[in-house]
Amino acid sequence: MPELPEVETTRAGLAPHLVGRRVTGVVLRRPDLRWPIPFDVVETLPGQRIDAVRRRAKYLLIDTAAGSALLHLGMSGSLRVLPADTPVRDHDHVDLQLDGDADAAGRVLRFNDPRRFGCLLWQPPGTTHPLLAGLGPEPLSDAFDGDYLFAASRGRTASVKTFLMDQKTVVGVGNIYAAEALFSAGIAPLRAAGRVSRERYGALADAVKAILRHAITRGGTTLRDFLSPDGAPGYFEQELSAYGRGGEPCRRCGRPLRQAAVGQRTTAWCPYCQR
Repeated sequence: MPELPEVETTRAGLAPHLVGRRVTGVVLRRPDLRWPIPFDVVETLPGQRIDAVRRRAKYLLIDTAAGSALLHLGMSGSLRVLPADTPVRDHDHVDLQLDGDADAAGRVLRFNDPRRFGCLLWQPPGTTHPLLAGLGPEPLSDAFDGDYLFAASRGRTASVKTFLMDQKTVVGVGNIYAAEALFSAGIAPLRAAGRVSRERYGALADAVKAILRHAITRGGTTLRDFLSPDGAPGYFEQELSAYGRGGEPCRRCGRPLRQAAVGQRTTAWCPYCQR
């Protein structure tokens, strides 16, 4: 599943092509993805000018004065801005038709999703969609730091990796980046969250921020189904230190990385460098 850097890469790639454009129509080639697509998308969105393209956690919001289209890429979804006459491929389920200008003909924002685990929903103005309610802070915000993690973790017996991946703790830190941040901070993923010190949580928060920022500049991590809006894969995968490297030599000490299931997710770590 695309994680925060992949979604942020998508947002940054789409925004210059969408902001200021007017949606002239919506084409639904099926009535649902993971959930039914609300009628508001077809009824309210056409005619609206796109004011912003935002990200909240792993969701994208296309803001207009009448409300926001809320999208999630799911396991295999992708978004492309294409000429309006681009032939439709398999699994091209939704087009948002966009106006043109003197230099460009009309285009479409096309949502392709082979597995249909993504979604297209609607958030009326002045409201917060239930999927976004109760989420933790953004990991790149000032609200996310070691003091916050330390306070939130008191009394928690779950593993620190499970705690870090909980969207109520902090949004957008999935399996890949949690494993990498814990390796960078030298914290074993199986350690109980409530048994990590304030100082070590400070190092972990700093590692999360640094790794996510670096991954964004590198285009995210190449997953089997993920490509950025320009069709280019991410390049951060080449730099992974822990994720997917169970049994391979630690990049620090050279000893084999250990691997186990943590919260039903495979994780790898160095039993010598991570405590």
